[in-house]
Amino acid sequence: MTDNQTTSVLIALGANLGDCAQQIYWAWSTLTENSRIIPRSISRLIATKPVGGPSDQPDYLNAVALFETDIPPLDLLDLLQTIEFQGGRKRHTFWGARTIDLDMLLYGSVIMNTPRLILPHPRMTWRSFVLEPAAEIVPDMIHPVYKMTVRDLLNLERMNFRLAEMSIAFENMINN
Repeated sequence: MTDNQTTSVLIALGANLGDCAQQIYWAWSTLTENSRIIPRSISRLIATKPVGGPSDQPDYLNAVALFETDIPPLDLLDLLQTIEFQGGRKRHTFWGARTIDLDMLLYGSVIMNTPRLILPHPRMTWRSFVLEPAAEIVPDMIHPVYKMTVRDLLNLERMNFRLAEMSIAFENMINN
C-alpha cells in the first residue's frame, strides 16, 4: 500500500469498564496490526464524565488516533465493530458502559449518510472529550461539513459551554 492511495482517518477510542487504558491501547495495537492501516498518531488519554446514557456508569478514558488507510469507510466500520466485539463490547444499553468504543470521526473529506454510518461523525462537534484529544494531534484537520479546523471547533465548543454556564448563572440570579 502506498501513501498516495490512502485516506487520513480520525478514530475516537474510549472505555469505561475494566482496565480502560489497557483496552484502548489494545484496540490501537489491534488496528495497527492490519497491513492496510498505517498509524500516524495517538493522543494522550483523558478522563471524562459520561455524556448521555445511564447516569450511574463509571467515568470514561478517551483518546483519538490518526491513521492512514485504503480500506473503504463501511469496511473500516466492520473492522472497528469486530475489534469492539473481540474486546468484550456488549451493545445492551444505548450509550451505556462499555469495555471499548471505537468511533470513526472523520474519513478524509468524505461526507456520507447511510443507515450504518454517518460521516463526519454527527456528534463530534459538541463533544469536548473528542475534540480535545483530536486538537492535540490534528489541530489543523478540516471538518468537511463545517469547513473549520478541529482547533476552531474545539474553541467554539468551549465558548458555547461557557455561554451556557453564564446563561444558567444569569437565570439563577434573576430567579432568586
